[in-house]
Amino acid sequence: MKVWEVQSKEGLDALTLVERPEPQPKAGQVLLKMRAASLNYRDLLTIKGAYGSKQKLPFVPFSDGVGEVVAVGDGVTRVKVGDRVAGIFMQTWLEGDFSLDKSKSALGGAIDGILAEYVTLHEDGVVHLPENLSDEEAASLPCAAVTAWNALTTDGKLKAGDTVLVQGTGGVSVFALQFAKIMGAQVIATSSSDVKLDKLKQLGASEVINYKTTPNWDEKVWELTNQVGVDRIIEVGGAGTFSKSLRAVRYGGYIGLIGVLTGLSADVSTVSILHKGITVQGIYVGSRAMFEAMNRAIALWAAPFGSIALHGIKPIVDRVFPFEEARQALEYMESGAHFGKIAIRF
Repeated sequence: MKVWEVQSKEGLDALTLVERPEPQPKAGQVLLKMRAASLNYRDLLTIKGAYGSKQKLPFVPFSDGVGEVVAVGDGVTRVKVGDRVAGIFMQTWLEGDFSLDKSKSALGGAIDGILAEYVTLHEDGVVHLPENLSDEEAASLPCAAVTAWNALTTDGKLKAGDTVLVQGTGGVSVFALQFAKIMGAQVIATSSSDVKLDKLKQLGASEVINYKTTPNWDEKVWELTNQVGVDRIIEVGGAGTFSKSLRAVRYGGYIGLIGVLTGLSADVSTVSILHKGITVQGIYVGSRAMFEAMNRAIALWAAPFGSIALHGIKPIVDRVFPFEEARQALEYMESGAHFGKIAIRF
């Protein structure tokens, strides 16, 4: 079978297509014939050796993918041959609190990922998917969608009528916008592109801010909320945006710290966190239980017609690349031209 391997820490050129024997499922495992995968910014950082984790070389990248169960090992009861499933991001985080041990089971980082024609996973580490989604759409769920769901519902405790700020137009932010709207929240969205801002408004953003033409976007948020600030911020920028988020969030508000798009470290006004009583919660994806709860909600909100913002959740897939063009897909992500998710079709 064909497999993409990262063979050194030399950037995207280290991503190499190789041949490996097709794996066979052991007791408790399932064999997946992969159908589609989706990209996360974490994949790009991991392949370039900039994510901070210590992978053993060579390793198979990517955490998010959809496959068909084509064989099962002894004792498997959760799925059967013919089922369409996705692997959960951390293979041992089934429920409950996050822990160090669970972090050591992240696909495409701590352990080999899914960028291969066939993949074996433990039956506990896969979930069934909403039937109304295509393979490419469903492949976008394990990391970006679960992260947004966790930040808004599990940790964020979003309520109808809340105001939410989302940053940019990557997968997490677009999912957060859709989830927030369907739950009755008002959303303010930022981007450096007026074209992308128009798309965000079509998805239901109440207000949009171009952070290139309005670099002090935190002041604009303060103005738009009548000098109160937003209730929730989905913080994907990291070092370069966090200080502005501290100013844009209300007293007693919540910041879900998710991404590192603008850097890994920065000076932080701890007095602002203290004085405003802000909750800052690191969000590292979520558990299988969260994934399954989200899938039930997506299926319930399935939109057979009409506007996504009004009728349901539909993952936004910007572009689909063939399996053999995984490197080109990563280069496209690095360019920042995408809106929503980038997928790979096997």
